[in-house]
Amino acid sequence: MRENVVKDKSFAFAVRIVRLYQFLVEQKKEFVLSKQVLRSGTSVGAMVREAEHAETKKDFIHKMAIAQKEINETIYWLELLNATDYLNNAEFTSLHADAVEIIKLLTSIIKSSKGRN
Repeated sequence: MRENVVKDKSFAFAVRIVRLYQFLVEQKKEFVLSKQVLRSGTSVGAMVREAEHAETKKDFIHKMAIAQKEINETIYWLELLNATDYLNNAEFTSLHADAVEIIKLLTSIIKSSKGRN
């Protein structure tokens, strides 16, 4: 079976986001932004999983595009958490780098899928 890099990376990212949520709630007592980043950060992998069983190529592209929007939203929440000092620069940089890698993968997948249509 072929390795699915975006599936693996989006799942690992979701695990990191869940741990970030736990940290923000337990250590920083932050309950609003943390919920937002939890929702968008974990939905990326869920949409990638949904795309695996898309009914058509158009459906696949659509689900991957939603995943792309979710990771972009997650980057926004991470930037906001960093700017408001809930995340230090090291924590932010690590999560941000992972998110940027995922958005690049998704963008590439979407472009190549559209090219084959």
